[in-house]
Amino acid sequence: MTRVDPALADEAVRADRPHAVVIGAGLGGLAAAMRLGAKGYRVTVVDKLDVPGGRGSAIWQDGHRFDLGPTIVTVPWVFEELWKACGREFKQDVELAPMDPFYEIVFDDGERFRACQDTDRMRAEVARLSPSDLEGYDKFLKDSEKRYWFGFENLGRRPMHEWWELGKVLHIFGMLRADKSVYAHAASRVKDERLRMALSFHPLFIGGDPFNVTSMYILVSYLEKEFGVHYAMGGVAAIAKAMADVVEWQGGLMRLETEVDEILVKKTSPKRFGKVTGVKLASGEVIDADLVVSNADSGFTYSHLMRNVPRWRWTDETLNKKRWSMGLFVWYFGTKGTRDMWKDVGHHTVLNGPRYKGLVREIFFDQENLADDMSLYIHRPSVTDPSAAPEGDDTFYALSPVPNLHSDNPIDWKANGERYRQMVQDFMEEKLMPGLGDKVSTSLYFTPETFQMRYLSPFGAGFSLEPRIFQSANFRPHNISEEVEGLYMVGAGTHPGAGLPSVITSAEVMAKLVPDAAPASAD
Repeated sequence: MTRVDPALADEAVRADRPHAVVIGAGLGGLAAAMRLGAKGYRVTVVDKLDVPGGRGSAIWQDGHRFDLGPTIVTVPWVFEELWKACGREFKQDVELAPMDPFYEIVFDDGERFRACQDTDRMRAEVARLSPSDLEGYDKFLKDSEKRYWFGFENLGRRPMHEWWELGKVLHIFGMLRADKSVYAHAASRVKDERLRMALSFHPLFIGGDPFNVTSMYILVSYLEKEFGVHYAMGGVAAIAKAMADVVEWQGGLMRLETEVDEILVKKTSPKRFGKVTGVKLASGEVIDADLVVSNADSGFTYSHLMRNVPRWRWTDETLNKKRWSMGLFVWYFGTKGTRDMWKDVGHHTVLNGPRYKGLVREIFFDQENLADDMSLYIHRPSVTDPSAAPEGDDTFYALSPVPNLHSDNPIDWKANGERYRQMVQDFMEEKLMPGLGDKVSTSLYFTPETFQMRYLSPFGAGFSLEPRIFQSANFRPHNISEEVEGLYMVGAGTHPGAGLPSVITSAEVMAKLVPDAAPASAD
């Protein structure tokens, strides 16, 4: 990865093309940089980490590659279209491996549910668990498809910053019963509580409470069935590296290990707050820009990077009143000589504890206490991609949703981190991987405090604002800032929301709002 000195950055600004600064080299920021490069802008991407990818980056420890965040690629065509817009071919830069099954859900009673792309196999899984729910499952799939075409292909791929855009589709929200939660919709179709969980847990992967998030998000079931679930060989970090390579191929600059301290704004008239003029780095250096795209969390962008600019909508008080997604505890660990052990543990496993609704409620509504039980998402990439671990060994991560830090008395993770890690290990050893404790060879963990420091995530939230109905679409921070001219937003904290497909699509929406580049003015 190129490390660019300030002199070269100044040269880029002086080039005969308008200059765009992208704050953050997460997947959304990299996609934005690629889109802007394709529109003719000279682009500088600035990120505080030493590698591109943000939450989608990876770290190496003792020969193990730990994929830090997203692990599932569900809509490959969003990447294919992004590459095509840049005159490149995605498949030449990134290899995707299809998952079969997608993932396995292990219930507290020991029963398992294997999700896959083949409809007949899925129907057989449903019938095996609860034959009387087969008709309801078929209806659920049809419901999911309707919401996909409206929620993802329609709303998710166009700007939603104008109120009239929302007004045009309000009646469709009503027809599709967007007022119902994901769980309530699943419960209206199937009676078996295990199936209700299997059909409703997906919002947790984007920071939403299935018992409160709008039923529009059942679209994930159709999305998975239609496009499959894939793993990027080399991890999502390989996608990030390929995106950064495209940015540099376009002539853009990657400035890593460089932190933006402030977005600079010039007041343009008494009736407007002003226009973006560039950014100031933590070092004091100023980078001039014709426009700025922030891939930093929307809450951090407005509360910190815009702290010296008057704000009428996204004030600190407003942001503090919002509902933020849950926090995450993620234990990354390697095991020695286990490639032939735990044969029934595949690439993706959801390990359920004894409670579903009660546990979720405590995670989202009690920010001051840790539950004694848990449910986990377990990632074992080495069964698909041997490069993730030394030969014969395994690489894992176990993710547990936990309360965020949005409380007057949040959980002290310095005091509780190792205790909770041991709880995660004990739970896995008892329910899924006997002998685990004796095989762990290397280990580290992230807590909500890590997310707050490493990713500048408000309240340590794992996925920015929770995607409730009144925190989605027009109600979410817009892709074009309401506060100042020349500022745009991408990533999980803006429209259409969290998750790899939505984060990549946020750059597509942003590109529809940014004018094509024209030669930079002499002044």
